[in-house]
Amino acid sequence: MRRGIAAALVTLAVVSAAWAEDVRVKRIAVDVEPYYAAAQDPEGAPRIAVSKRYDRLLASSRRDDIERARDLIAKEWDTISPMALMVLAIRLYDVGLRDDAVYWFYVAKNRFVSAMRVADMQARELGDVDSAMRSFVDLAGPVINGYAFCDIEKQKVAARDALKWTIDHPYTALLDARVPAQSGDRKDNFRRSFNEMMESLQKEQAYLASMANVDELKKKRRESGADEKYCWRS
Repeated sequence: MRRGIAAALVTLAVVSAAWAEDVRVKRIAVDVEPYYAAAQDPEGAPRIAVSKRYDRLLASSRRDDIERARDLIAKEWDTISPMALMVLAIRLYDVGLRDDAVYWFYVAKNRFVSAMRVADMQARELGDVDSAMRSFVDLAGPVINGYAFCDIEKQKVAARDALKWTIDHPYTALLDARVPAQSGDRKDNFRRSFNEMMESLQKEQAYLASMANVDELKKKRRESGADEKYCWRS
């Protein structure tokens, strides 16, 4: 009897330990000062300073507030910054809207590419926007892509849709003469950025059309534990 109890306790301890070691990544805990600082407490509000109009809404822990921010931001497509879109993607992930997070993360990256090709990102007037955006991509990207590639076909659709949105909704605030610009015509540089993104997407999707490449990607994900971290269901 004692051996039976002991065995049951060992089993319970193993199960409890496995549960305690939950590797699921449920939020994107990044800091990119002075624009974003995730709360230390998972239930706390992040500190956000990317858009005075939307900072408080984006900092909410309520899913409906984040959805509202998404819908309002989408209507301001001509002026909304890549950084605000990036923070939107992070907050969508945090409240469990992970498919939306993937889509808006790709939109944010695309808009940043347009900004780099049209605006002089090293100009004093633009501060540290370039380095901050690169930090956001480096820190949030592994989490969002970690989830995106749980379903490769869905990821391909999200990437195509995000590029279509980018082209259909250009960041026309960059055409303002007050924005320091790269050499050349701003509209021509816009078109070049779109062509560059289309070419990049075509290469990525051609790569993912190969079953051998997909099998290799899945193998690497299994070895790294990515599926356990990102492919969970709520």
